Amino acid sequence: MRWSTMHIPTLRDDPAEAGAPSHRLLLRAGYIRQLYAGHYSLLPLAVRVRLKVINVIREEMNRIGAQEVLMPVLHPAELWQRSGRWQAIGDEMFRLKDRKGADLVLAMTHEENVTTLAEELSSYRQFPQMWYQFQTKLRDEARPKAGLMRTREFTMKDSYSFDLDPDGLDKSFEAHKSAYVRAYERLGIPAIPAEASNGSMGGSGSFEFVCPSETGEDDIIHCPSCGYAANIEAAVSTLPAADASVDEGRALDAPERFDTPGVRTIEDLALGYDAPAAQQVKTLVYVLNGQLTLVLVRGDHALEEQKLIDVTGASDARPAEPGEIAAALGAMPGSLGAVGVADLPVIADQALQGRSGMVTGANTDDVHVRGVDIARDIEVGRWADLRTVQAGDSCARCGTALEVIKGIEVGHIFKLGYKYTEAFDITVQGPDGKPVTPAMGCYGIGVERAMAAAIEVHHDDKGIVWPAAIAPFEAVVVVAQHNDEAVAGKGEEVYRALAEAGVDVIIDDRKERAGVKFRDAELVGIPYRITVGKRGVASGTAEVTDRATGETVEIPFDQVAKHLREELAGA
Repeated sequence: MRWSTMHIPTLRDDPAEAGAPSHRLLLRAGYIRQLYAGHYSLLPLAVRVRLKVINVIREEMNRIGAQEVLMPVLHPAELWQRSGRWQAIGDEMFRLKDRKGADLVLAMTHEENVTTLAEELSSYRQFPQMWYQFQTKLRDEARPKAGLMRTREFTMKDSYSFDLDPDGLDKSFEAHKSAYVRAYERLGIPAIPAEASNGSMGGSGSFEFVCPSETGEDDIIHCPSCGYAANIEAAVSTLPAADASVDEGRALDAPERFDTPGVRTIEDLALGYDAPAAQQVKTLVYVLNGQLTLVLVRGDHALEEQKLIDVTGASDARPAEPGEIAAALGAMPGSLGAVGVADLPVIADQALQGRSGMVTGANTDDVHVRGVDIARDIEVGRWADLRTVQAGDSCARCGTALEVIKGIEVGHIFKLGYKYTEAFDITVQGPDGKPVTPAMGCYGIGVERAMAAAIEVHHDDKGIVWPAAIAPFEAVVVVAQHNDEAVAGKGEEVYRALAEAGVDVIIDDRKERAGVKFRDAELVGIPYRITVGKRGVASGTAEVTDRATGETVEIPFDQVAKHLREELAGA
């Protein structure tokens, strides 16, 4: 391949619209071009990287016995109505009608489709099954951003497992987890497996794989001692026991009302009325599947909304509107509480359990109550872990202070259980002749997002520094003086020797200055640059430069191919 004929439209300056390093460099190095928000054309270099990422993942999927399939992107609405997700998924799903007026879906994911394929499984002898594909997904993102990091059209490796029982599902899940760990290692992505919420996918458990990066949108709670990691939506921690003497000192025989004019926040109450945030009950009002619900957390804690959704199983959850709150409780936010409320469900965070001497709203504007004993004064219908874990909280496993890491979600694996197989009435004959409903898992990796994540952790001020396994080319031969016949001829000779040795190589023999060629090679991120110039031709050597380290060594021309093969094998 020749640089002069390959379409590599590099840019001199950083594009103004790009912020994240991967977005900026993919545009500037000529890998992608935006069609419109969230939709990108992949240019020749990006296509080469994408195929190499796919091949790594494919090899690891085949290694665990998964079989490759390919399913349609356009689905009839009936499939999604049958699973319940037609109603549960909102505006992020593209919906359309065909010329006959039939409702259709552009697939965000393929659980429904793959479950219909499982209808042909009939006997326990056919299990386990693991099927995977590389297919386009479409998601109507409200705010596409960061180039390939968050798009509306992308390639997903999604795989699905079918097992006879939960034990089998556990084995398929662990097989995928191990395959992902190996794949990310080969891709050069330092992905951390973190416990996560299943969200709208349903099921009993999941892990997401997170690449630490300041440009990431996920907050991961991590223990530097024992390695515990969890998405903040699912993370747990331990809190020090409440000081009983403080509660006792503020306890009263019955809640006592007091005026709090102008108080609207936890801070207002703490500063002006001797009510530390840790002694307050914060009352939030949510509508869960149409039911107005009071949600209580400690004043110095934040509600993790996904935990509330997971605990309640609510398919529709939103904060209540001020009008709805006033109609139900008689007050506006800032003066709300659950004391004496008997006609609305109450869910409380476990950190409030057993507490007394607390302060909360009186459901009268500008009035609060003190001396609240949770067990005595509030009818809590359900206790749950609802709070957001914070940096410095104690690890539930080992007690070490937890840290918060910003990261990019590059993969997610789920134990779906029976959500879809039951919805589609999938049964097979078990070993005892009785019908068995298979347990299901699903496992995803975003291909283009993996490309972007690799750049986020492998770049410098000169450009991309691709890991050799996924670089568009492993090496570039730079002809330093294109108008010198001896140099050009030797460059061609080295290029052909590398290609014959199995090195994925491109030659840059453009009519450009050597400095321009060097800068482009560094920007594009090719791992090894072999420079052929006048001085080297005279001495019989080429300069081999490692893009990652910047180190340059002189190698005899007839040893360049052998040297590169050894370097790449080591990489």
